[in-house]
Amino acid sequence: MVQVGQTPTGFRRVIPIVGGTVSGGLDGTVLPGGADWNVVLPDGSTELWARYEIRLAGGAVVSVTNAALHPAGAEGPMLTRPSFEVGDDGPVWLRTGAFVGVLEPPAGEPSVRIEVHQLAVGG
Repeated sequence: MVQVGQTPTGFRRVIPIVGGTVSGGLDGTVLPGGADWNVVLPDGSTELWARYEIRLAGGAVVSVTNAALHPAGAEGPMLTRPSFEVGDDGPVWLRTGAFVGVLEPPAGEPSVRIEVHQLAVGG
């Protein structure tokens, strides 16, 4: 982790994303090189903004942006707003879908778990 320190916005830090796995509806690997740029705001809430890439089992690369606002003093899971960029060789439905993520904070480990759900209209 790189602590930038106190800025006019709040206390800024950058947490590198070094890898991971994706499983469920899509399978793949989280590529190293991304990061979570977050800031602890003056009211104690934490604004998260992460960008990283996933290489799917079929070879396509998906670029992920994930944002959230974690209220001050709140514990447990938080909702995130993931969005995806993907080339024509990948699952193009990720481009236009509406998604919500549930981020499980680390339990003493340097990792997080994000469960992503696609929202649907109608019954």
